[in-house]
Amino acid sequence: MAVIAGIEFRKVNQPLNQPFITVLQKVQEREVTIVIVRDAQGREGYGECVAFDTPWYTEETVTSSRFVMEQVLAPLLLNERLEHPTELERLFSKVKGNHMAKAAVEMAIWDLFAKRQGVPLHEFIGGVRKTIPAGVVVAGESDELAPNVKAAIGRGYRRIKLKVSPDTDAALLKSLVAANPEISFYADANGSFSGRALEELLAFDQAGFALIEQPYGEHEWEAHSAARSKMTTPICLDESIHSLDDVKRMAEQQAGDIIVLKMGRLGGWSETLKVVEFCRNEQIGMWVGGMIEFGVSKAHNLALASLPEVKLTGDFSDSGHFWQVDIVSPEIRVEHGEIKLSESPGIGYKLNI
Repeated sequence: MAVIAGIEFRKVNQPLNQPFITVLQKVQEREVTIVIVRDAQGREGYGECVAFDTPWYTEETVTSSRFVMEQVLAPLLLNERLEHPTELERLFSKVKGNHMAKAAVEMAIWDLFAKRQGVPLHEFIGGVRKTIPAGVVVAGESDELAPNVKAAIGRGYRRIKLKVSPDTDAALLKSLVAANPEISFYADANGSFSGRALEELLAFDQAGFALIEQPYGEHEWEAHSAARSKMTTPICLDESIHSLDDVKRMAEQQAGDIIVLKMGRLGGWSETLKVVEFCRNEQIGMWVGGMIEFGVSKAHNLALASLPEVKLTGDFSDSGHFWQVDIVSPEIRVEHGEIKLSESPGIGYKLNI
């Protein structure tokens, strides 16, 4: 049993090495809140809240999530006696929504419990992999794509995700994919085909992508179902997936083949592990998505990707892809297209802030 004796919140704000451009937003700097929980023996667990500074991605923001964590969740957690991290679901059940705030606190508790047992987090959750394939997101203007892809391949990445929209030159992407047959390419539309004719999306169906992520808006289940019935490229849902119920709806309406696992949007480890179990039983593909995050969140995601059910390569770039200096030590490194999991207890990284 762990008694939660303390909880601390620290702000981190850094510029990105280069702007991250999607149809939704241009991100040039990133602010997050790091959560530190402590037990009565002084052990620490770390979490990271991945909400953005404005509500362009979800309704949560850095400011709103910080308020919820400090003023609502922390008082519920302090001096609480926990037998297992899954008890947080009951503890936080009286708080509606605010998934990213809940996820950050939950992350810290799961890290703490793994450290209390003296095992890596990936072992604590039942992971089987010791190395995780690396994948990178390449975003930019059309004339930047080819050199950026070449640079990513040169750094060892074998899975590359490209941002697409109805304004993207499908022929250009098709030639780019064809020129690099050894690379697995994903296409991410971020809902940008919402309200557009299906034919515009079908132009990308023969481009050679391993999947097309979130063509339509998060609530456009029928549009995704219609696209799936016409396309040979698997449909992957990202922004549509906020809970296990959303995954069940996707399966019932045959609106997708694959989902992106994002702990921040799902509300933390407990709900995410339920989603993984359901997808395993229903043979739904899964991969772990990134949130322009620092090393604490990425370390949790690496543990998630160690589960045997998570077979597709996720958004796992090294620390230097986004940041001049990451907030964890040692920094996360890609070697020969893979990231080696730490065997130290918990997330396996020290906090460097």
